[in-house]
Amino acid sequence: MLPTAAPVPAFAAKLAGIASSPVREILALTARPEVISFAGGLPAPELFDVTGLRAAYDRVLTDAPRLALQYSTTEGDPGLRSAVAERLAAQGLPTEADDLLVTTGSQQALTLIATATLEPGDVVLVEDPCYLAALQTFAFAGARVVPVPTDEDGIVPDALEEIVAREPVKLLYLVPTFQNPTGRTLPLERRTAVAEAAARHGFWIVEDDPYGELRYDGDRVPWIAASPAAADRTVLLGSFSKILAPGLRLGYLRAPDGLRRSCVIAKQAADLHTSTIDQAAAARYLRDSDLDAHVEVIRGAYRERRDALLEGLPAALPAGSAWNRPAGGMFVWVTLPDGHDATELLRTAVAHEVAYVPGAPFFAGTPDPRAMRLSFTTHTPEEIREGLGRLAKALGGAA
Repeated sequence: MLPTAAPVPAFAAKLAGIASSPVREILALTARPEVISFAGGLPAPELFDVTGLRAAYDRVLTDAPRLALQYSTTEGDPGLRSAVAERLAAQGLPTEADDLLVTTGSQQALTLIATATLEPGDVVLVEDPCYLAALQTFAFAGARVVPVPTDEDGIVPDALEEIVAREPVKLLYLVPTFQNPTGRTLPLERRTAVAEAAARHGFWIVEDDPYGELRYDGDRVPWIAASPAAADRTVLLGSFSKILAPGLRLGYLRAPDGLRRSCVIAKQAADLHTSTIDQAAAARYLRDSDLDAHVEVIRGAYRERRDALLEGLPAALPAGSAWNRPAGGMFVWVTLPDGHDATELLRTAVAHEVAYVPGAPFFAGTPDPRAMRLSFTTHTPEEIREGLGRLAKALGGAA
């Protein structure tokens, strides 16, 4: 007879209060092909440059297979870092290859920053509403997350100033260009105000920019990282997920020397380095292909899809609904009339074979039950119009 076994050890207590991402759960719920989903912030797979990427992998495996399949340095492929540095410099942010650390997606970059800068109980400021995975990352770090109010132009400088005057802020995280979930873009004057606040009060700025190259209207707004006031305390996160392919899991961070070195040490403990062959293939792609031309194709398709969504919203949503017109990115932020609850209505929508993401989980402060996020990138204009017709039936729109 076997002796009675002791209970298995408990899981880490820090996991107890952290829920699974509701966006991921909704994506699983709507995986059926008949569902038209406005839920996921996914790039359109038919726009991936499969031919160009296949050629890049073929050349890498032909020219330098032993290097491509071997361990490599934590900092990242020198050719890839040089190519990223050139792209950043061409867009107004002088950068050297050694200023960069290649990461396994920009999500890892955020995790490394949290590991390198935060102690349990440190105060982290976020936009309200905020990117969901950032809230998860800061929760794992044991940070105290404090929401900063926003309006149609993003974070409100006066509100930020009031909070940093009373809180010992360690870090501010924001997505200033085509923000997730709202699609808003922070104007230059507010970016300057954020940089100056960081300089006066002494906190880090983490500027996450996964969508910046997906601009459909207007002119590019300079990065906060380009502001002299905060150059020594701003980390810029970038990604190839939205302009090349998310399956590559290639991102990067640009940070001041001391912080970047700390992130390198944290990455060594996490995964040693990002995939050698994927970095080499991306570097080869940037060398042999015209990424800017490819991005222009993506912009054209997404602009048409954004316009199809915006044109159909008046008929699809209940009277009294409001929404913005993002100048780029992947998302439109909708507010339903008073008395509507987007979370409760989602079940009805899925029954009509259409889906979206309720806005409430994105709030670090008091959630707005009326809010919802609609992504327009994954479906064609025809599919978007069909999806909006279904949404009208589910929500009581005019269609």
